[in-house]
Amino acid sequence: MSLSGMTAAFKASSSFVTQQQWWHPTRDQCQYGFTSLSERRFRKRPVLLRVKAISGKLDLDFSDPSWKQKYQEDWDRRFSLPHITDIYDLEPRTTTFSLKKDRTPLGDGDVSSTDMRNGYVNKDDRALLKVIKYVSPNSAGAECIDPDCSWVEHWVHRAGPRKEIYYEPEEVKAAIVTCGGLSPGLNDVIRQIVFTLETYGVKNIVGIPFGYRGFFEKGLKEMPLSRDLVENINLSGGSFLGVSRGGAKTSEIVDSIQARRIDMLFVIGGNGSHAGANAIHEECRKRKLKVSVVAVPKTIDNDILFMDKTFGFDTAVEEAQRAINSAYIEVSFTLDGEHGVLQHLEHLLNTKGFCVICVAEGAGQDLLQKSNATDASGNVILSDFGVHMQQKIKKHFKDIGVPADLKYIDPTYMVRACRANASDAILCTVLGQNAVHEAFAGFSGITSGVCNTHYVYLPIPEVITAPKHVNPNSRMWHRCLTSTGQPDFH
Repeated sequence: MSLSGMTAAFKASSSFVTQQQWWHPTRDQCQYGFTSLSERRFRKRPVLLRVKAISGKLDLDFSDPSWKQKYQEDWDRRFSLPHITDIYDLEPRTTTFSLKKDRTPLGDGDVSSTDMRNGYVNKDDRALLKVIKYVSPNSAGAECIDPDCSWVEHWVHRAGPRKEIYYEPEEVKAAIVTCGGLSPGLNDVIRQIVFTLETYGVKNIVGIPFGYRGFFEKGLKEMPLSRDLVENINLSGGSFLGVSRGGAKTSEIVDSIQARRIDMLFVIGGNGSHAGANAIHEECRKRKLKVSVVAVPKTIDNDILFMDKTFGFDTAVEEAQRAINSAYIEVSFTLDGEHGVLQHLEHLLNTKGFCVICVAEGAGQDLLQKSNATDASGNVILSDFGVHMQQKIKKHFKDIGVPADLKYIDPTYMVRACRANASDAILCTVLGQNAVHEAFAGFSGITSGVCNTHYVYLPIPEVITAPKHVNPNSRMWHRCLTSTGQPDFH
C-alpha cells in the first residue's frame, strides 16, 4: 500500500503534550503515592501508597494530629515573598499608578485620595492554588498529601498594583532583558513593561541586548526604551532586544548592575533564566543593594510548576497546526513489538491510507545514545529522536515490502519566531504589567503567572525545582487518547 500523503512531523516541541499540565509535588516538595512515568509504563496493578510525605525539608508523620498545621506553616514559609524591607528599613509612599481614565502626567505629586478606587490589591490578598478536593488517591489526577486525601489549603499571593510603593519613580532606572530561546510574545511583554513603567512615572528605561551577555560583553550597549520606540514591536515576532543562552558569573552581572545603577531588573525567560534571576537576586541581597529582580515566565513548553499556562504556548500550538493537522502518537512510547508504534502505523495505513505523527522534542531519549552535552544555559542537549524515528519507519516498511513516502518536518523556528496570537498577547499584557507592579511593591526574587485562573506572585525557587510533567493517569491525558483514538503505549 502506498504511503502517499503520509507526513511525519517530528520534534515539534514538547508544547503538544503539556497543555493543561497536571501539577504534582516534586521529590523536594511533597510526595505521596506517586511513581515516575518510567515506573508506571508497564505496570497495570494499583500503586502502593506510602504513609510519609516530604514537604521541602519537612518530614510529615500523619499519625501526628498537628501534621496539617506543620504542613501549612511550611507552605507559608516557602511561599512568602522576599522584600527589599528584609534588608532595608524603608517607609512606603503612596503609589503613582493612577487608575483614573483621565490620567494627568505623573511625577507631579502623589495620587490624591479620591483616586484610590477599589482597583488596588491588598497586601494580604491570596489566591487558592488548587480547588479540587479528591476523595481518594485513585481519583483521576489525584493530588494527595496523606492516605485520606485530606483537604489542605494552598494559598499564594495575589498579583496586581498596590496602594503603596517603595521606589520614587523619578529616581528609578529599570532594565529589561530577554534570555533563553525565542518564544511568541516576547515583544508584547517588553512593550507592556515599558508602558507600565512610564505610567508609574519612570523615565530611565533601558534594554539589555542579547540576554545576560549584554551585561558583560564588550560592544553590547544598553538600549534606551520608551513608549514611542516600542509602540509597534508587538507586530513582529522574535525579540526586539535579542536573546542568548548562558551568561557570565553572577558576580560579574551584579557588578554590571551596580555600575549601571539599575534599580529594577526584569528578566523574561524560562526555567534556566529564572534560576539566573534568582542567583542575581541573592547576590544583590548579599551586597545589600536596593534592587528588585523580577521574572516573567516564558516557554512554549508550558512546563513551569504551578502555572496554568506560560505565554507563547498557545501561539506555538496554533502555528504548529499549520504543519500538523492531527497528532496520533505523542510523548514516550515503544516502537517495536505487537503493541508498539510501528505496528499501529501499519494498522492506520491499512485502514486509512495515511498517518500523521507528532513527537515531543524530548521523547524517546531512552532509545538513543546519550551525549551528556549541555548548552550555554546548562540544559541537556537532547538527541534528535525525529531523525531516528524517521529511519526506523523507513526500514520497517521496506522490510515488510510496503513503499514508503515519508516526510520529515521540523517546525521549531516556525513556532518560536512568530508574533503572539490574541490569547498570548492578552496574557503577555497582564504579565508585563504585573511584573512592574511587583517591583514597585518592593518584591524581589519572584515571578508572576496564572494559577487556577488567577494572576499570582510566586517565589522563584519554588517554580524552578523541577519542570511540570504530564501525568498519564490524568483526565487531560485520557481526553487526549479519546480525541486522537490512539492506543495507550504506556
